[in-house]
This record gives sequence, C-alpha cells and structure tokens, in this order.
Amino acid sequence: MAALVAAALAGIGDAPARLAAILSDRYRRPGAVILAAAVALAAASALAVVAGMLLAPMMTPEARLLMLALALVLQGGGALFPAKVPDRLERWRLGAFVTSVLGLFILLFGDGIQFVVVALAARASVPWLAAVGATMGSLAVIAPAAMLGEAAWMRLPLKPGRLAIAILFLVTGIVIGVQALALA
Repeated sequence: MAALVAAALAGIGDAPARLAAILSDRYRRPGAVILAAAVALAAASALAVVAGMLLAPMMTPEARLLMLALALVLQGGGALFPAKVPDRLERWRLGAFVTSVLGLFILLFGDGIQFVVVALAARASVPWLAAVGATMGSLAVIAPAAMLGEAAWMRLPLKPGRLAIAILFLVTGIVIGVQALALA
C-alpha cells in the first residue's frame, strides 16, 4: 500500500505521465500507450525491488528506515521543481507500443520513485508487493494522462498538487528520519 500511494502521489505532474499523454496524442492509441506503460512500470519496479532485496541483508533495520527517509525527502525535494518536458521521441519509428514501452522505461529508470521502491522493498517482508504497488500507483496517474492527452493533462492544476505532495513527502521523510536516528 505504501508503494501504491507513494507512486500515485509522485506521478502527479511528473514526466512519465506527460510522456504518456504525448505518445497517446501522437499515436491516437491511448490503450496501447497504457498497456505499454504497465509493462514499463512493472519492469522498472521489478528492477528496483531486486536492488532493494540485494541491499536489505547488508543493512540494519535502522539503516533501511533511514534509506526510506532519504528517498522520501529526495522525492519531496524533486517535486518542488517543475518536471522537465520529456523528449517527445519524434524520431522513434517503432510504433505506439514499443516506443511507449522503451521511452517510458528509460524515463522511469532514473525516476525518483524508483529509489522509494528500493527502500520500501528493502524493508518489506514480501518485497515484490512494492513492485505491484508502485506499478498500480503510477498507472493510476499515467492512464488518465494518456486518456486525456497532453493539452488536457497540462490544463489540470498540477503545480499546486505537486507543491502539496512535496510538503507531504518532505514531512514524512523527516519524521521517519528522526525515528531512524532514534532522536524522538
């Protein structure tokens, strides 16, 4: 549940949703873009979970909690700044599905939510649920963006939403960090 909520919140106004909207407009096939997004999200989240599972045995519970706090603070800090307009992939001639899978996967690979998924997976008793939650949460934002298209998506009040989400991530990360350092 934590990965689902974090991914859904982090995705609001972020570049992957905008790229899905751009590709949906370009190909006029929102269903293919949404399906491709699901594949890209599942693959990126699975890689993040594997990283979390590899790191977990090397860390104390406090270190894992501190890593989660850092991931949340970084995600919150990143949300304070407007997301860059993603490359429109206009030169890619691979079709709606392949372009969307590859373009979104590449964009997601460096996305801040992946660090949150790594941290959540490192702490979870069933780490793969972090991948499922992150995929579902991100898809909950990307699917409407693809259905709306870029113009309608960008008319939404994304900036105030990102500010509120940034504050939420920052406060949550600081509280968890204080707990991890046993300062409270």
